[in-house]
Amino acid sequence: MSKYGTIPTSSSAAAAGVPHLGGASPLDFISRAKARGATALATRRPWRELADVHAIGLPPSLADAYLRVRANLVHFAMNYAIVVLVVVFLSLLWQPISLIVFLVCMVGWLVLYFLRDEPIVLFGRVIGDGVVLAVLAVVTLGLLLLTDATTNILSSLLIGFVLVVVHAALHRAEENVDEEDGRWYAPVPQQPSR
Repeated sequence: MSKYGTIPTSSSAAAAGVPHLGGASPLDFISRAKARGATALATRRPWRELADVHAIGLPPSLADAYLRVRANLVHFAMNYAIVVLVVVFLSLLWQPISLIVFLVCMVGWLVLYFLRDEPIVLFGRVIGDGVVLAVLAVVTLGLLLLTDATTNILSSLLIGFVLVVVHAALHRAEENVDEEDGRWYAPVPQQPSR
């Protein structure tokens, strides 16, 4: 029987005589990484929904703008993260050393935060996700700032942040609120006008 085009599992790899390294084979890691990447990208909303010009309008009040920003940040979270990363990546194209550091840090993020299945244990203690997130963020920013691209990085982060907040404030979020209930937090109900 031909197994052409199939990805071997750890049991089939062991049967074929491939050594089992550290609890998981590289193919298992790649398969899990692919599945987790697909799951993470599944939370991304369609780009047409994000760029729908019919859903753009000025909020009637500052309170309404706040509610729109809050709802849209949850609804388009993955899209907004992609937008900010693209802005930072594009700003680093003219800083090759910073771009290399950025890509190395992204690999670190993938391995240590996004694609790991088990918690990190250091000196017999389990390290929480919040600590891992904070350490990775500080290390990434620190390494990027050491590459003499400080102004470039900070300005690109500011541009990405402004783009996200302006879009979130202008995009009508009425249809987003109900489906987001309970995802990360319950949306703030609209206050009746006095």
